[in-house]
Amino acid sequence: MENLIWHNIHPQFKLNGVSYELEDLVEIGYSLVKEGEPFEVRIGDFILDWTSDNPTIEVLTSGSTGRPKRIALKKEHMVNSAMATGDYFQLRPSQSALLCLPCTGIAGKMMLVRAMILGLHLDYVEPSSTPLSSTNTNYDFVAMVPLQVQNSLNKLDDVQTLIIGGAPVDSNLRRKLSEVSANVFETYGMTETITHIAVKRINNNPKLYFETLPNIDIAVDGRECLVIDAPKISEGKIVTNDVVELVGGNQFKWLGRFDSIINSGGVKLIPEEIEKKLNTVIQSRFFIAGIPDEALGQKLILVIEAPRVDTTELLKKIKGLPDLHKYEIPKEVYALKSFVETGSGKVHRKKIMEQIL
Repeated sequence: MENLIWHNIHPQFKLNGVSYELEDLVEIGYSLVKEGEPFEVRIGDFILDWTSDNPTIEVLTSGSTGRPKRIALKKEHMVNSAMATGDYFQLRPSQSALLCLPCTGIAGKMMLVRAMILGLHLDYVEPSSTPLSSTNTNYDFVAMVPLQVQNSLNKLDDVQTLIIGGAPVDSNLRRKLSEVSANVFETYGMTETITHIAVKRINNNPKLYFETLPNIDIAVDGRECLVIDAPKISEGKIVTNDVVELVGGNQFKWLGRFDSIINSGGVKLIPEEIEKKLNTVIQSRFFIAGIPDEALGQKLILVIEAPRVDTTELLKKIKGLPDLHKYEIPKEVYALKSFVETGSGKVHRKKIMEQIL
């Protein structure tokens, strides 16, 4: 019988303290689907998918390269991704890891794959905004989204290496992370790249640029958007909508989304770059957007989740920022009582803008 690479479960692999070989995993998968909590059912579903002979896994993309759609990822590529992460972070068999992300998405699935392939001792907890609140275990490797990190700052000293994905890390959180002992990395990736293809250290000798993992080549297209060539994890080149600045052969600075660029009076403005600058004077959730304007084509606006904010005083602080160009100053401020969120807890910019317009 053909040796299926994804069936090579590392002998040191443990799940919640118990060792499992391939046949055992099939049983635990069925058990979780039949008797587990809703989040455990998703883990069981993935385990059954992974242990089957089918060479692909069907996943829903995040929409980073276009409209969300269902795609098939090769299990062989997922194994390669796990190996690349293991190499970069020097993960070793029997090291401890925590799964605190939903197993419905690629990030949660890949934590399981890394554990099975690299021989990690993986614990799982129900996904929540406070994933470390119910555990006193020290972990060698953990992946979280920014909201989880924000709510876990007082326990991050229990983590050796933390990777953050799902959304950009804002400057406020970045400053707080400079005080923790864990080695913290921001990641860049998407479903199509089987999670991260590049990482950037946030603390303990922080870096300015993302650095690619092994066997990843990068370039830019005519829009200055990132193009990823990673034959070990993708059949073809991946053209993104992320505007970047290349630095050397394997580093880049992420500037923002091509589809969010605002053309105001002929000046191209990148909301994400402006938001980084405004983080120093705004504590509430906010974002920069453009709305139609007869004179400018698009007018730059600030949308903030703070119904009682003094917009005149806020604009005064913004205008006083030394590194803010005059074109980057919002023409109007829209203060809302609360932001609409997506199912995963992100700010739903599209629906919020529909409310405003």
